[in-house]
Amino acid sequence: MNQPSGGQGRLHENIMHFGRVLRAAGLPVGPGTVIEAIRAVEAVGIGSREDLYWTLHAVFVNRRDQRDIYDQAFHIFWRNLKILERVMSLLLPSFGADDENAPKAEEASRRLADAFFPGQSEKERKTEEDQPLYDAAFTYSASEELKTLDFESMSAEEIRAAKAAIARMRLPILEVPTRRFTASSRGTRVDLRATLRASLRTGGSTIPLRRKERVWRHPPLVVLCDISGSMSRYSRMFLHFMHAITNDRDRVFTFVFGTRLTNITRYLRQRDVDAALGSVSEAVEDWSGGTRIGRCLHEFNTRWSRRVLGQGALVLLISDGLDRDAGVGLSFEMERLHKSCRRLLWLNPLLRFDRYEARAAGAKAMRPHVDEFRAIHNLESMADLAAALSMAGTRREEAKASEPGLMGNVA
Repeated sequence: MNQPSGGQGRLHENIMHFGRVLRAAGLPVGPGTVIEAIRAVEAVGIGSREDLYWTLHAVFVNRRDQRDIYDQAFHIFWRNLKILERVMSLLLPSFGADDENAPKAEEASRRLADAFFPGQSEKERKTEEDQPLYDAAFTYSASEELKTLDFESMSAEEIRAAKAAIARMRLPILEVPTRRFTASSRGTRVDLRATLRASLRTGGSTIPLRRKERVWRHPPLVVLCDISGSMSRYSRMFLHFMHAITNDRDRVFTFVFGTRLTNITRYLRQRDVDAALGSVSEAVEDWSGGTRIGRCLHEFNTRWSRRVLGQGALVLLISDGLDRDAGVGLSFEMERLHKSCRRLLWLNPLLRFDRYEARAAGAKAMRPHVDEFRAIHNLESMADLAAALSMAGTRREEAKASEPGLMGNVA
């Protein structure tokens, strides 16, 4: 449908403001993207509200994890009656507060709250004289500390602060003894070969003892992260966590899985986190899809385990245990993975709920084969993980020492 020439300026202005809202909510929207959106709307025309929705969606959204934010922002922004009056001249069909496609107010994210009300607290928003015609309950609480906030409920500003905190994290994994020895004057073991070589230099008149000591080293760390739809809001933060770990030490191997397994280790070795995550998003094809944990672990066990699980490797399995295949073959693959590593830690965001029970078929199949079951949903849980990985003792002793207060109700 052709647009009236008198209304183009107002539509362009509204698209520009909408782009600013998306940028404030965390989407990578710049001036060039806004110009492309305006050109796209001019080329497609506006025959219905759905046309406008998908035209802007094609320009502003380039990753699956951005869809929810865009969807909520679109329905809130273009539902405002003041905005509606501006675009009525463009023959857009009217839509009111009873639109079935508009998300409920209580489902609006706090990131959009900061985008629509920058610099205002929840109390200030409620007391604002010029209240919007929609009631968005944004559940913001300034009194909560950042480290205890759930990643899923963080605002855009809090997510930026959390990412900065994660970048400063260090994972003090305990050093373990290897089979190698090195020369040491204080070693407790005599190095026979070095001693014989030294005696040959003196013609056998004296035999100077040479000593050696065992080499200690951090064990390899292997991270298997679930990036399915049920884990999408957490996996973004976990990728920043894995990037910090990968650049902090050697022998860190990172894999992500949904319906297939992808090795992203070499991408995360880039120092710039934005460049690293950009490379990861291009390499991974199954973001926010289903989950086939058993098949992905089978691929890992048959293709990668011999390469990365040597020398007492630690394995971090980050998943909610919701398996599309209902746990088929998962128990066998988990048992094989458990026997191939020094310790296997299952990190589950759902464990943050006090009454969580591993009733799903996938969770039931996984639970008997892990040394430790932990919640990971905020900065505090990540710090607790670092403390757990620095504990001494054998695998059984470490799991037993960490069990009280961490297992929850997982029957």
